[in-house]
This record gives sequence, structure tokens and C-alpha cells, in this order.
Amino acid sequence: MGSFLYSMKAVIWSFFGLRRKSDFEQDQEKIKPVHVIVAGLLGAALFIGLLVSIVKLVVSK
Repeated sequence: MGSFLYSMKAVIWSFFGLRRKSDFEQDQEKIKPVHVIVAGLLGAALFIGLLVSIVKLVVSK
């Protein structure tokens, strides 16, 4: 579970484009590719859900 949470943190920071070189080096040791794929899909779904919610809120007014 800790590895997945680390992967989720890495994916979220990557969405913003804010990663240090030392973090990339640690990622190679700690992150499993399957966790990155799942975290990326989950992060994308949350981002799309957030955008849809904002649009619905703005349009409803």
C-alpha cells in the first residue's frame, strides 16, 4: 500500500510538472509500473470529474 501511495504522489506532482531530479531517481527504486498506470488513470478520472463539476457549477448559475 505504501508503494501505491508513493506512486500516487509521484503522479500528482507529475501532473503539475513539479518533480526534482532526485525524486526521479528514487522513483526507479520504489515505484512499480502497475501502480503508476493505476495511479495515472485514477488521477485522470479525478481531474476530469473536477472539471465536469466546475463546468456544471458555472453553467447552472
